[in-house]
Amino acid sequence: SHRRGPRADMVPEIAAAVGFVSGLLRTRGCVSEQQLQVFSGALREALTEHYKHHWFPEKPSKGSGYRCIRINQRMDPLVSRAAGHIGLGLPQLYRLLPRELTLWVDPYEVSYRIGEDGSICVLYEAAKPPSSYGGMLTCKNQMMLGRASPSKNYIMTVSS
Repeated sequence: SHRRGPRADMVPEIAAAVGFVSGLLRTRGCVSEQQLQVFSGALREALTEHYKHHWFPEKPSKGSGYRCIRINQRMDPLVSRAAGHIGLGLPQLYRLLPRELTLWVDPYEVSYRIGEDGSICVLYEAAKPPSSYGGMLTCKNQMMLGRASPSKNYIMTVSS
């Protein structure tokens, strides 16, 4: 793929986040592989929908709080909704998942922390494009880029 500039899709970041949460459920052994697949699919769709208008590869930290998945005194609503698809209620989720979990899903980086003063671990990291790139991308350039090589992403964004 010779597309220059920031990658617009969220696929690897969301896959990393979903894989992490379903991995936590898997380690307890109470959830079948089939249930995990349903859960993963449901969570992937929920996150994709939730992040759709809150994803800024050129400003990766923008909207970070909105994309953050949290379990503390309350269960993250996106996680509990996905768990509902496989019949897991809140009591089970609280038993299966860490008491305190924060998962940051940002463009180019997914990281998590277990416990309020735990250390932050990076799950997924991609090379960010050089930041000087943002300066060169005027509206005009962007339109020319789009016309010259309409990438699949570009077409999808326009048609949705």
